[in-house]
Amino acid sequence: MTIRLSTQLRNNLAGATGFAATFANGYIEVYSGTQPATADAAVTGTLLGTITLASGAFTPGVATNGLTFAAAAGGAVSKSGVWSMNGVAAGTAGWFRLKTNAEAVGGILSTTLARLDGSVAVSGADMNLSNIVIAIGAPTTVDSFTWTQPAA
Repeated sequence: MTIRLSTQLRNNLAGATGFAATFANGYIEVYSGTQPATADAAVTGTLLGTITLASGAFTPGVATNGLTFAAAAGGAVSKSGVWSMNGVAAGTAGWFRLKTNAEAVGGILSTTLARLDGSVAVSGADMNLSNIVIAIGAPTTVDSFTWTQPAA
């Protein structure tokens, strides 16, 4: 697994904000290729799609169709509702970036934006999709997404 936390996300987790609050009504961009060395880095690869609640239209800064989380239990929080996307480019999903509601589409170098990067696969990855071969206009759902806060 290749989870990478940005500097600001680490600050939020160490402070009072928390994971679910940081990413409330946020979104996920899915890219081809290899993920950047850090979540502070600019994006790499081709944007294949944007995961929102039920593939709904999303505008950064507006809560509508942003991703939601179930109540935390046992130190973990999981996706709530149907998380999905329709492909905007054809390719094989290689990695994802979870972003806050306010961050613009795309991604620049930043140590002040809370982000989480991870691997993508059909099973056994940081985020599991129904299919990693993305086609333009084809629906893809997130089968599982859980963040577990380490106990130590």
